[in-house]
This record gives sequence, structure tokens and C-alpha cells, in this order.
Amino acid sequence: MERVLLKPPTSWQAYDFYMRASAIYSLFHSSFRVNNLYEARRLLEHSISIDPTYSRAYALLSSTFITAYLQPLDNDYLDRSVLDRALAIGRKALQLDSNLPQAHGNLGHVLTFMCEHDAAIVEHERALELNPNYSDWRFGTALVRGGEAARAIAILERHKRLDPFYVPMTLLWLGLAYYMVKQYSPALQTLRDCVSRAPEMRHGHAWLAATYSQLGQINEARAATAEALRIDPSYKINVVPPFPFKNPEDVEHYFEGLRKAGVPE
Repeated sequence: MERVLLKPPTSWQAYDFYMRASAIYSLFHSSFRVNNLYEARRLLEHSISIDPTYSRAYALLSSTFITAYLQPLDNDYLDRSVLDRALAIGRKALQLDSNLPQAHGNLGHVLTFMCEHDAAIVEHERALELNPNYSDWRFGTALVRGGEAARAIAILERHKRLDPFYVPMTLLWLGLAYYMVKQYSPALQTLRDCVSRAPEMRHGHAWLAATYSQLGQINEARAATAEALRIDPSYKINVVPPFPFKNPEDVEHYFEGLRKAGVPE
């Protein structure tokens, strides 16, 4: 009963602001416009001001901070204090409702980029235990980074089946998962679909370039690299910590394709 009757907000106004924020945050993952991220955050803060115990709003607010940390949008990019804030807000969400799958999934995502790979996977698995129908593309992120790319493929393909409105990031990580298990042909098609849906996604073009290079299509790889550098002229092979892998061999495989594609060191 506790899993079924998850705590509702004390005010439907809080729920309304949360739903509006969710829609705008999803839009950000196609547009990559900083104003979308800020608007989602503003609406979530308003939701929390109405209901300070609303766990879902805290979980999504934490997501906006981890996104700001990972994307070169403003001064929050790679600022460790922003990552720490995402963690603190994520833990607050879980403290308010330990049975909320979204809270566990969000915390797992934050832990992935703190290089706590095993703990991240445990949080995502806990979300599925609480609700077997729950699906989150970010579980695929944790698995790819944690050295379980084959399992990530199964999780992300399932997510596509369950959520017809999946964000382009699903294709990004599915493409990388295929790349990491050296299934370059499906990786290529997946990443091409990704950049067609989100043409301003720098990682999509860079990972597409790496895949082209592993298939020996060097001209196409160079063109994809040029597109990634158009979006972010500072893009480099060793941009970290957004790319923490648990296994050193995965790091080398990832870098190998980017080097062949001409991505700057």
C-alpha cells in the first residue's frame, strides 16, 4: 500500500507547477537552451515553496543541477559545488519519500558522475524494485559508465518501448552502449537518429564521429567532429569529469574512436 499510495502533494498547485516544470525540462533535452533549464528550475522552486515536503519536485530540481553541471551553459559547468548541491537536494528527496522511484533514479544519476558507479546502479535497481514498470534512460548512463554496456542496451531498448516520448538522450546513451560493445553499425544508426532529433547535442556528434572512425569512414568522422566543434569549440577528448568510466579499458576504447575522428586532445 505504501508503494501504491505514494504521498501526493499537499496542494494541487504544487503538482501543477511540477508538471509544467517536467514538460519544460524534457524540452531542454532537445533544445539545450539554458532558458528552458532555468524556467524548469523556477517552476520547481515555486512548487516546493507551496509544498516543502513534495519529494518529486526535489528529485527533479536535483536533476536540473546535475544537468547544469554537465552541460556548458554557464558558470555552473563542471563546478563541483553544483554537483554537491545536486547530491544534497537528491538526498532530501529521498529523505522525504524513500519509496519514490524517481528519487532513487535521480540519486543514481548524480552518483554516476561522482564516480560511485556501484552505488549508482544500486539506486536505479532500487527504483525498479519499488515499481517494476518504472523506466529511466539514466539507468543506461549508470550501466555504460559502470562497465555493463550490454545490460545498458537491454535497459535502454526497454525504455524506448515503454516511453513513446523518450528524450533524445536515450538514443545518445544507447548509441554509446552499442559502441562500447563494438556493435558499431547499430551504434551508427542510433547516433544518427539522435543528432537528427537534437542537432545541438555536442556529444551526439562527437560519439557519432567516433563510431564513423571505427567503421573506417574517416571523411564522415571528420565532418561529425567539425559539427561537434561548431557547437562547442572547446570540446576535447579528455573532457572530464562528465566521462567517468569504471573500467580503464572502456576509457581507452572511448578515446580511441575520438582520436581517430580527429577530436582535439
